[in-house]
Amino acid sequence: MKKLKVGLVGLGGLGRGSAYGNLFNVHPRTQVSAICDINKNVLEECRKYFGLRNSQCFDNYDEFIKRADMDIVVIGTPIPIHAEQSIKAMEAGKHVLCEVTMANNVKDCEMVVRTARKTGMKYMMAENYCYFHYIREWRRMIKEGVLGRIFYAEAEYVHQIRDLLRDPKTGNLLWRANRPPIHYISHCLGPLLTLLNDRVIKATGSGKTSFIVSDVGVGAVDMQVAIFETAKGAVIKALRSQVAPREPPLVYYSIYGTRGFVENGRGAHPYAQNVSRGFLFIEGEDKTAREVDWYISDPSAPEEAQKGGHGTSEYYLVRDFINAIETDTIPPIDAVKAADITLPGLIAHEAAMKGNVWLDVPHFE
Repeated sequence: MKKLKVGLVGLGGLGRGSAYGNLFNVHPRTQVSAICDINKNVLEECRKYFGLRNSQCFDNYDEFIKRADMDIVVIGTPIPIHAEQSIKAMEAGKHVLCEVTMANNVKDCEMVVRTARKTGMKYMMAENYCYFHYIREWRRMIKEGVLGRIFYAEAEYVHQIRDLLRDPKTGNLLWRANRPPIHYISHCLGPLLTLLNDRVIKATGSGKTSFIVSDVGVGAVDMQVAIFETAKGAVIKALRSQVAPREPPLVYYSIYGTRGFVENGRGAHPYAQNVSRGFLFIEGEDKTAREVDWYISDPSAPEEAQKGGHGTSEYYLVRDFINAIETDTIPPIDAVKAADITLPGLIAHEAAMKGNVWLDVPHFE
């Protein structure tokens, strides 16, 4: 079988772009065939790393799309240009795997959905937290009815990244300075909506103060909290901060059903530790909640599954995306689902700025 050729844009050194590059390179049905980055030093570093020729390297995205020999584009650039680059790639006949989130405004989300539908190309948003091993375990439990009907879920993602808002060396503001914390909602909502097989229909939000970092802008809002109502009648709470002084960073989920609840722990470092000690309670089976070690990585995954990032999550994400292309099926987080995950954060921030009002959340089915 002919291998699918993969182009990477937005390399970030040997960071996010090449994390996926590593997985595509070791997958038996794909290979990295082109790279693109505006930083020429990074471009040369990654050229050597992937063993590419100079002709396979680009510092201009339009030239990359026009001239590179590839079937798939993996987008790891800043969020404000995700939509534009995704649309150009699909219009050029390339499948797209795009880092989170889909876009930073409602119109661009809609345009990506429309372009995916018009071109027939596969689009998948790379929400890797949906592929944490314990999230996949919880999905099985919920599907089997272990927790009953789910009526409430919450997520908290607190990750201090002040040095990504303002360059500590130059003092210049960076693109994340203009990103409200609740806009970066996918690590919260992605897993929850996947678990509930649901979508948000209404949103409200709160959070405007900037006491911690006062001279950056909306990206340094201390904390934002959103409340969502879903199509199936569930309530979701999501809490986000990118400046709050908390170490280790927090990635926390809690699910309540009519027969019990499940949650991961609050103490483990979500990027450096594999085990999060949480709880599980099933009415009729447990007298009190039992402590459970929830694993981020799949202990039964092959060795190459660790070549991406965030444990084995990206290995399974890439596998599902490739399978969708080869079987001509809908990717698990296609353009419609990606918009359903992204849009509530955009609307929640708007609701907070309007005084904590409730607003409808669009759906582009």
